[in-house]
Amino acid sequence: MSFGDIVLSTVWFMLVFAWIWLMISILNDLFRDPAVNGWGKAAWTVFLIVFPWLGALVYLIARGKSMNERAAVRAQRQEAQVRSYVRDVAGAPSTADELAKLADLQQRGVLSRPEYDRAKATVLASNGADARSRG
Repeated sequence: MSFGDIVLSTVWFMLVFAWIWLMISILNDLFRDPAVNGWGKAAWTVFLIVFPWLGALVYLIARGKSMNERAAVRAQRQEAQVRSYVRDVAGAPSTADELAKLADLQQRGVLSRPEYDRAKATVLASNGADARSRG
């Protein structure tokens, strides 16, 4: 076996590996997409099996941008869930506790009224965003 045969075998191995990775990524995206109905998923799957490289290229051209957007949304949702879990496990203070602390700081004169209003708005906005991400 010559050096050229080894290089050629390595290239073929990498192409097969890339094809497998691409098929897994495409099928993962396809079956997680709620916008595509069952017939659409079946049609794409058959197209990918019958014409693997052509099907993959057509899928990436037709749905590549939205594929990336769906992956980003899933990653953001997962990150929010992890943050929520960590916050719950760590015993983060509730919204009411944070607002009570802010009111106490304002009564003691540490915070002025505008500073208190800004801090209160920040607490309410961040907890509202956390509640929406959990829902």
